[in-house]
Amino acid sequence: MSRIGKAPIDVPDKVEVTFEGTTITVKGPLGQLTRTFNFSSIMIEKEGNVLQVSRKDDGRQSRSLHGLTRTLVANMVNGVNTGFVKNLEIIGVGYRAAVQGNVLNLSLGYSHPVEIAIPDGIQVTVEANTKVAVKGYDKQAVGDLAALIRSKRPPEPYKGKGVKYSTEKIRRKAGKSGKK
Repeated sequence: MSRIGKAPIDVPDKVEVTFEGTTITVKGPLGQLTRTFNFSSIMIEKEGNVLQVSRKDDGRQSRSLHGLTRTLVANMVNGVNTGFVKNLEIIGVGYRAAVQGNVLNLSLGYSHPVEIAIPDGIQVTVEANTKVAVKGYDKQAVGDLAALIRSKRPPEPYKGKGVKYSTEKIRRKAGKSGKK
């Protein structure tokens, strides 16, 4: 039995979970998420304020999808209740970020500004021109936008310049050693 898959999912009072065939809809104070699971061997049952994910058989694919399904449903419940945040830091002289309307403008040392459209359901805030916070209730959308921002100028190993996650450690390399 999957250790992750057999763990129950607690549903807070503010969150409403509905099933319609293979589609799960989760509504909460931050928004609404809908996901369709086409897994015939995985069952999701609601008992009071607890969701339980189980599988019909012990086939290889059923075992693979058991923990995944439980994690996806738990992320939906946590997202509409508390939301997710990814923090990024911009390091480099002249590198900065600003939010103008529904667009994130980045100055990353290129000859042109980098503009990224902010999707619906996601909030981007900039602190001190170098700290960017991506917030939202859909974990996948938050992670995708944060990865897109980071991909515009990944941190380089010599000076550490670029866009990095706040928890990321950059492995630094020594530069040229010069004449001896």
